[in-house]
Amino acid sequence: MENKIQSSEIVEIIKNYKTSPNKDLKLAMDFIQKDFDLTKETLIKLTNHIDKLELSYDTILKEYQSRNGK
Repeated sequence: MENKIQSSEIVEIIKNYKTSPNKDLKLAMDFIQKDFDLTKETLIKLTNHIDKLELSYDTILKEYQSRNGK
């Protein structure tokens, strides 16, 4: 629940960034940076995973086609 409260606080800070105090802006920037880093790391892992899936599929497809004379 704490994460949701923090997320909603961050949304409010983002909406009201012009009037938010610097400590809130710093909190929002830290939150956004952590989220960015996590998202980037996840995308890299998913990219590697999809590359391996594609390689496996292509290898199996090639074997399947060679067995069926295609």
